[in-house]
Amino acid sequence: FDGDPQTLALNALGWVIVDEDRANRFLALTGLTPDELRTSLGYPSTLAAVLDFLSGHEPDLLAAAEALGVSPKDIVAASERLSR
Repeated sequence: FDGDPQTLALNALGWVIVDEDRANRFLALTGLTPDELRTSLGYPSTLAAVLDFLSGHEPDLLAAAEALGVSPKDIVAASERLSR
């Protein structure tokens, strides 16, 4: 993935939170509250968690990749770059 992984993660987060059920599942799986999510958006670990969330559920990964105009591999690669 040649783009900015942080930008991709923020765009992916936008995609996650527009669906209430998906957003609630993300918060439940990460243990973050909405306030904690807002205050930690600049942290690579939080951004990686967004991409890991998508990578861990293939239907969401495929749908997010299509909506964001990237390949699923791009999402996985961006997650790996943020996790370093």
